[in-house]
Amino acid sequence: MEGPRVAGILGIETSCDETAAAVVTHRGEILSNVVSSQADLHRQFGGVVPELASRRHLELISPVIREALDEAATPLGDLDAIAVTTGPGLIGALLVGLSAAKGLAWGRGLPLVPVNHLHGHVASLFLEPHDLEPPFTCLLASGGHTLLLDVRGRRWEEMEVLGTTLDDAAGEAFDKGARLLGLPYPGGAEVDRLAKEGDPAAYAFPVARVPGLDFSFSGLKTALLYAVRGLSPAELDERRADLAASYQRAIVRALVERIEAAGGERLAIVGGVAANSELRASLPEAHAAPLRLCTDNAAMIASAGRYSAHVPAGEYLALDAFASAP
Repeated sequence: MEGPRVAGILGIETSCDETAAAVVTHRGEILSNVVSSQADLHRQFGGVVPELASRRHLELISPVIREALDEAATPLGDLDAIAVTTGPGLIGALLVGLSAAKGLAWGRGLPLVPVNHLHGHVASLFLEPHDLEPPFTCLLASGGHTLLLDVRGRRWEEMEVLGTTLDDAAGEAFDKGARLLGLPYPGGAEVDRLAKEGDPAAYAFPVARVPGLDFSFSGLKTALLYAVRGLSPAELDERRADLAASYQRAIVRALVERIEAAGGERLAIVGGVAANSELRASLPEAHAAPLRLCTDNAAMIASAGRYSAHVPAGEYLALDAFASAP
């Protein structure tokens, strides 16, 4: 005799250079979470090439979805909905995931759930076994976004932006700093690795203090540029670890100072930068997303889909993606 059917949501994420699919139950249990990274493809260029990313998504999207369904032992007919990232992100990459989701949903007569990528990062905190109940203050720091959010509920409409970056995002600052130091892509992980070998007090890099709870990292990036220019190639080789450690310390200080200034009884950190070891160590009381859910993945998209409006079959064919946050 077969056991009871476990209803679930298929999540699809293609906003940048990870092709991802996952199946999550309505209770927040992750049945599968498959991520195929394009890091090796883009490493030779020092960053993501949008056209190459879109083409690679086209190659990967079907096998990644099949793998996620097989791993979850969940046929398409057992799904209740399909959630997909519609933005913000690289428009060509987003359209690959959205088109795949539309086709699958239309073929099965399932509702489609458009998900804001930023909502997905916060919703990574709502998955078992670490489900975090709002309210809390959340730092969302990734390659493309840095936000402070007052999370009063689980829907995106219940999250208020308290502060944002005025220029580079924290993850972008890590990646640009890595290129200045001659480190490979993805830069954030490389800076974190190298910083463990250096002295974070070796260089007094500035921490921008702008009004309110906003962030600014452009001045810090410029300070690193001048520090690197002032060294010969041999000196740079000798001081690279100290530069990485000091640069990382300045980024982390900026993030920690702002989230602590925002206050709140509970703090949380999500996004790719939330995987940074110094940031996690500097906020030991904060609720951090599990490492595997910090970088882009589809389990967080399926999780957000539990709290987003479902578009009935037949009403989502004209749904479009968006590159920037509206």
